[in-house]
Amino acid sequence: MTAVYKDDQEDWLTVCLKYLLFVFNFLFWVGGAAVLGVGIWTLVEKSDYLSLLASSTFAVSAYILILAGGLVVVTGFLGCCAVVREQKSCLSTYFFCLLVIFLIELVAGVLAYVYYQRLSEELKQHLNQTMTDNYAQPGREAITSAVDRLQQDFKCCGSHNSHDWMASVYVSSKQAGDRVVPDSCCKTITPHCGKRDHPSNIYKVEGGCITKLEQFLADHLLVIGAVGIGVACLQVCGMVFTSCLYRRIKMEPY
Repeated sequence: MTAVYKDDQEDWLTVCLKYLLFVFNFLFWVGGAAVLGVGIWTLVEKSDYLSLLASSTFAVSAYILILAGGLVVVTGFLGCCAVVREQKSCLSTYFFCLLVIFLIELVAGVLAYVYYQRLSEELKQHLNQTMTDNYAQPGREAITSAVDRLQQDFKCCGSHNSHDWMASVYVSSKQAGDRVVPDSCCKTITPHCGKRDHPSNIYKVEGGCITKLEQFLADHLLVIGAVGIGVACLQVCGMVFTSCLYRRIKMEPY
């Protein structure tokens, strides 16, 4: 009687672990979709701004999240198969995939956090030089487009203020056509509107672009870090459930 009760108890524990893994797989897919979405959103929606950054850490974090999100889709399917078939080899493979994705997302989260710490210094050192030296120069079309979008999106002019443009290669050239700022500084863009730098015409008192871009990127990095580390922590639960189910199956006779 005791042996029968023990077998029933073991079967009940195994069934509970299987249901827990099914629930985890659903949450895992949702988390993977969030990871994939954040990575794609980072690269597609605001990809223009990446050309203004001195390092590629921001883009690398997004690429890592996209890779992790793609692996989640495959791994989630593998997890369901492993639970249904109750094969130790499938569970071992599933556990290994969870571990790999966990490490990938952890790296993305750590990279985002580290870059968040030095983002302000990088922008202060490089953004002004990038804007003043490369705007509207041959072969720098990507930077020119990024600067124009930056000034229009964030309603700013220059890296610190509109006077930064006075030291730029663009304003000093004939190409500027007597403009004192690019036309993208204007509140309403019209041809050659950059000739007049009155506050009613350009974003002169609204401030420079450094602080606004810094805040935007900092918020974005926090999302990348939170999603990456959050889903990574969720996977710890999955690895624990997988290990427990593996042990239960291992103890059962063939």
